[in-house]
Amino acid sequence: MQQAMRLLLLATAAAAADIALVTFDGAEGTTFTFAELNDPVMGGESVGTWTQTTVGRMNGTIVDVPSLKAPGFIKASADGAFADASAAAGGSLVITARSATAYGGYRVSVVSGTMAPAYACSGGGQLPLSRGCFKARFNATASTGEIVVPFSAFSDKWSPATGDHTADCKDEADACLTAEKLAKIARVELWAEGVDGDVDLEVTSIVARPAALASAPPKPFDACSGPVQKTLKYGISGRTPAGVPVAVGADEMLADVVCCDTRALPFAEPQFLYQAPDVALFSKIDADGVTTFYDSVCGAPLFRAPVNRSFADFKADTDEHGWPSFRAAEVVGEHVRVNATTTLVTSSCGTHLGTYLPDAKGPRWCIDTACIAGAPADQVPATYD
Repeated sequence: MQQAMRLLLLATAAAAADIALVTFDGAEGTTFTFAELNDPVMGGESVGTWTQTTVGRMNGTIVDVPSLKAPGFIKASADGAFADASAAAGGSLVITARSATAYGGYRVSVVSGTMAPAYACSGGGQLPLSRGCFKARFNATASTGEIVVPFSAFSDKWSPATGDHTADCKDEADACLTAEKLAKIARVELWAEGVDGDVDLEVTSIVARPAALASAPPKPFDACSGPVQKTLKYGISGRTPAGVPVAVGADEMLADVVCCDTRALPFAEPQFLYQAPDVALFSKIDADGVTTFYDSVCGAPLFRAPVNRSFADFKADTDEHGWPSFRAAEVVGEHVRVNATTTLVTSSCGTHLGTYLPDAKGPRWCIDTACIAGAPADQVPATYD
């Protein structure tokens, strides 16, 4: 991205404030004592421990329950009067955590609307009067920072045997975490469930994050196929452009302007935005694997990196140019387009992504973080109420 071609947009973080639910810093109202529970099923052999210092740590091993021939669970739970999170309805639960093991069965529960939290979280709505324990999956790696779990991904209808949902919020409205429920959270639980393996999860905090305002550009100037996703990855949601040298909507988010507004096509997000403390892109992606980056509007897969080079090389290439920089082997060709005349890069659903700027090393796609911070298409709601 050459500065002469793409002027910088100054951006300020203007997200609605996070609502702290759980911390481990001794703060009143957010520091709770968690208790660990191993699989209580007769013959259960899963074992675990929970330790709590300046972080919470769940450690253990999940193994099959011989009588059920299915994996058991361990979990840690805290009861108390948690902060009113109703203002975050429609947003997300954000867990700051990392896992030293490649465990694939992490889940989190938020309990509300029941006088018996422990019973609700053992019944999953399948036992009489056991509604109110809302559960969702999440993934954690050794380098994970913020883990964003949309509240729409929670349901209080799930199988006590597997932890899997028996009904999703998108299909049954009464299974959803509403503002009313979020106002009166009585318990928070962290689970390792339904998958055999070693568990080592370290949690720093859990917050409720309101959805960013979704304000698309006026239709004559909106090149995108739909609204920018309400909750973007890497701390991008809530960033608003300031000092843009073209007239754009005062309530547009940075992603709205950079990715969708045709009036801003010559411009980019601030150089080195991915290094901003609240974004810190390279601390939030897997240093030991390949990360897929998704369109911030439609959720199409766009780039997978690093491929045919190391994580260090990917980071160095990005640091050299000031925007995430991808090479030919990392492009998902069916969803990435380059205009041969303007060199502008767009996605298959019309999202403006950045610029094609080859250098001495060969083809290079220089891309705005804001436009590749989306969730996969199957995790994006069809409509926003």
